[in-house]
Amino acid sequence: MPMKVAVSIPDPLFEEAERVAQRLRIPRSQLYSRALGDFVQRHSGEEVTTRMDAALQRIGVSRDPEWEALGLEIMRREKW
Repeated sequence: MPMKVAVSIPDPLFEEAERVAQRLRIPRSQLYSRALGDFVQRHSGEEVTTRMDAALQRIGVSRDPEWEALGLEIMRREKW
């Protein structure tokens, strides 16, 4: 069952969200749920990165900027 929450947002953001919801023909709650879901998904990887960095540090391995740049380039080219 969905959780009901009360949040305060600036009036201009609320008004823009109303316009977007109307344009997409979806309820406001669905717009907010989608937006929050997207935000959480984008930031959920940060915890993984932090834990991986801590694990590497514990075993004495440091991050290699060249390998990191290569990995980012590969990820940019990949279709998600």
